[in-house]
Amino acid sequence: MFPIAYHSCYKYPVHKQHRFPMDKYELLPQQLLREGIAEPANFFSSDPLDMQSVYAVHEREYADRVVQGRLTGKEMRRIGFEQTPMLAERELRIANGTVRGALMAFETGIAFNIAGGTHHAGPAQGEGFCMLNDQAIAAQYLLDHGKASKVLIVDLDVHQGNGTAAIFAHEPRVFTFSMHGTNNYPFRKEISDLDIGLEDKTGDSTYLRILSETLPALVANVKPDFIFYQAGVDILYTDKIGRMSCTLEGCRRRDEIVLQLAHNHNIPVQCSMGGGYSEQLRLIIEAHANTYRVAARIF
Repeated sequence: MFPIAYHSCYKYPVHKQHRFPMDKYELLPQQLLREGIAEPANFFSSDPLDMQSVYAVHEREYADRVVQGRLTGKEMRRIGFEQTPMLAERELRIANGTVRGALMAFETGIAFNIAGGTHHAGPAQGEGFCMLNDQAIAAQYLLDHGKASKVLIVDLDVHQGNGTAAIFAHEPRVFTFSMHGTNNYPFRKEISDLDIGLEDKTGDSTYLRILSETLPALVANVKPDFIFYQAGVDILYTDKIGRMSCTLEGCRRRDEIVLQLAHNHNIPVQCSMGGGYSEQLRLIIEAHANTYRVAARIF
């Protein structure tokens, strides 16, 4: 079985005007245990990440203000969280969970973070519930420590990974691929190495066809020795802000395409869960659990 980063502080209250489901961070591990997809020994909790690893992708002045709780009110409104000392700990633990999971994936093939996927956090700013970019930090960590020489970031959240694109805009060893809603947040997009914008109401057939035509060729051309997968489930037709029309089965097939391809090429994968804002929490849990079910079958 595969390692899963989890810590109780992953669940964190947001401003009242942004009360999207955060209970998934508690309920998803319970579902995985109930089904036998994971056992208690699969879960690990990380200490807060060291700041040098954070500075490798985020500007020092911004990162220091994050951990010291000195972001302005305007910055926090853009992020959507309430600023408390526990928030900095949460962000650093999430980032370290992704770093440690990435290192473990070299042995297990795949590793997960129950949270993470904080792809809107850029070099010197946070937004959209993202303060420190966990997969960007982990990708840079692998490069800096000689664990990988070419990294592919596959971002299939409905929102463009603008922060990730900005961080790696001038880093040829990281290829950023984002497939997202063209009319959705963020409304000012950054430029990834490959962006595919999808129209509102895109459903399973079109979504899976485009992904199936794109990703194998991308892996063949980029030749990554590590993949980070941002597996947001806000592409579902039930999502309150996603604007897509994918079904639970389509979302599951998406995960299968990504993970089977990585397995076929013996490329280790770290998977962070990303967004999901359906009205019914059970649908969010089911969609996220499908990613783990697919991984358990393939790996």
